[in-house]
Amino acid sequence: MLLLSGPNIAGNEWKYVKDCLDTGWVSSVGSYVTQFENMLAEFSGCKYGVATSNGTTALHVSLMLAGVKQDDYVIVPNVTFIASINSIKYTGADPILIDVHPGTWQMDLDLLEEFLENETDEKDGQLFYVKDGRTIRCIMPVHVLGNTIDLTRFMELANRYHLPVVEDATESLGTYYKGQHTGSFGLMGCFSFNGNKIITTGGGGVIVTNNEELARKAKHLTTQAKSDPFEYIHDEVGYNYRLVNVLAAMGVAQMELLPSFVKRKKEINDFYRSALQGCGDISFQEIAPEVDCNCWLFTFRTSKQRELLKLLNEKQLQSRPFWVPMNQLRMFKDNIYYNHNDCSGTIYSECLSIPCSTNITDAELETVAQAIRSIY
Repeated sequence: MLLLSGPNIAGNEWKYVKDCLDTGWVSSVGSYVTQFENMLAEFSGCKYGVATSNGTTALHVSLMLAGVKQDDYVIVPNVTFIASINSIKYTGADPILIDVHPGTWQMDLDLLEEFLENETDEKDGQLFYVKDGRTIRCIMPVHVLGNTIDLTRFMELANRYHLPVVEDATESLGTYYKGQHTGSFGLMGCFSFNGNKIITTGGGGVIVTNNEELARKAKHLTTQAKSDPFEYIHDEVGYNYRLVNVLAAMGVAQMELLPSFVKRKKEINDFYRSALQGCGDISFQEIAPEVDCNCWLFTFRTSKQRELLKLLNEKQLQSRPFWVPMNQLRMFKDNIYYNHNDCSGTIYSECLSIPCSTNITDAELETVAQAIRSIY
């Protein structure tokens, strides 16, 4: 099977992991955790990094620190991986789902602005949903597939309506908007290092922020809220959310390779766009000129989605459909979904992702392209 987006273990991973095993520093205390946190903070242009067990736990803690609590609302795009929505539910809040733009597949900012203007009001500096009076506490942009929205306009809207921003940047490590890295625009940004991400620690996540107090609090909460270095004193309900040293060691090695991974992802993106341009009704995700995208997962649209998925996977060319829109899932079908034409549903029915691992060869890329062209 040619993997969709497999890990590329090509650097010092074995060396650094062996160092952890040889020294016995394998758990959540160890020098690689700190080094990994610092590398992520520096790369993303932030002052502080806090490593977590995965991207979902990073989002959960970040939402808590943004003040999200029981019965609040958090605004989020309707097309995202379910972790974005699950992390909102962990706080006791509910998502307000905004449909996505038909070209970029990111949160539709025209719809967002319309919703904020027509469906919300403000009292004592706090935004609320006029139909039920519940507080809208936070907004979570998701940088889908490593692409991003017009962050200038988005941040202006968030600031105008006094909405703290927690960025789900889990897919966008290596993406810049007007020269500024994703994850550094809001109060906090969250990255994921699952096995299919542009770098991996197997699992793992990192919260980045420029707020020293939030970084300190995030580290405290993710370490069971232990308040004494010797005694087992815990001053609030905490979480066992810390990344372990042996995985952080792998992350350090992967970060050393990240520039080459981003370069290869862009080459893959360029190849597929060229090889499939004008092929049937295939169309590609729009990436604005001001976005320097990491091109994490190559995905395109076509009316022959299901036919292609069947063919490619039969040929051992691992391909996947897009995520089911959040409003179509049983748990969230009754949540607020602001849309006009349900672009999310069309994107789901037409999009598929195809092999784009950073260690894929040019010959393998051509094999995938030929298989796709054979359908048309």
